[in-house]
Amino acid sequence: MFDLSWEIVAMQMIFGLALGCVYVLMAGGLSIIFGLLDVVNFAHGTFYMLGAYAIFVAVSLCGNFWLGLVSAVVIVALVGGVIEWLLLKPLYKRDPLYPLLLTFGVSICIPDIIKICFGLIGKVVPYPSGFMGAFMLGPVMVPKYRLFIIVLTLVVLISLWLFLNKSNLGMIIRASTRDSLMTQTLGINVSRIWTIGFMIGIGLAALAGAVAAPMVASIPDMGVEMTIECFVVVVIGGLGSLGGAIIGGLLIGQVVSFVALFAPAWSNVAIFMAMAIILIIRPRGLFGEEGRL
Repeated sequence: MFDLSWEIVAMQMIFGLALGCVYVLMAGGLSIIFGLLDVVNFAHGTFYMLGAYAIFVAVSLCGNFWLGLVSAVVIVALVGGVIEWLLLKPLYKRDPLYPLLLTFGVSICIPDIIKICFGLIGKVVPYPSGFMGAFMLGPVMVPKYRLFIIVLTLVVLISLWLFLNKSNLGMIIRASTRDSLMTQTLGINVSRIWTIGFMIGIGLAALAGAVAAPMVASIPDMGVEMTIECFVVVVIGGLGSLGGAIIGGLLIGQVVSFVALFAPAWSNVAIFMAMAIILIIRPRGLFGEEGRL
């Protein structure tokens, strides 16, 4: 019925791996925020969108993709830190519903501001020099930019692992996810640690949006669908589990890629079907035993 060669299968796996890496960055950031703050960040996709618009503005101003990429991540992470400090921090000791409603409100307000500033027409970020097109790896055509996303995500994950497991600040963050009261008893400013952790999670979302910007047109509502897909990935991996977010993101990337090859209209449905199957087998997700980093 389907005339598939192994070259086509290999190409779809590369496409799925690149898409999965975007999911990994998004879900990894969401897992860090949930694991550290116990906050379900409904505005996570909004910061993904802000990352895409930030790199568009930065590249338009300086003409350098790499400088724009770094600037976008830093600026959006700082915006996230300000929002956490001014709006979220006063709500931590209240009912968990309050932070959830606040992030939901942020997810509505910020896209409206972007619509006012940039309009509804999609913004396109050019591919960086040297990363347009593809190259042949044997008989398989490998898109250069998607390979860059895969390598970049690997570097980010290794750096994040080293930071969380080898640096003093990273170990404090991990300790705070397990017992913030004990960490505070040791004289550590847990409130500041929460802000730093929130900024790291937002920075990962901004990085995902920035690297995705050359592949998709940036529109104000692009974060809505990504938020839903990101939550699916996190639920599959296990709430608060960084390792689960990685596995879940790569899995969903492959599901979307191969379903889109055979039945494009079913690609979004397949995400939820995969989630349902996994939750039937593992109700707490693949790595959701403790729900922590």
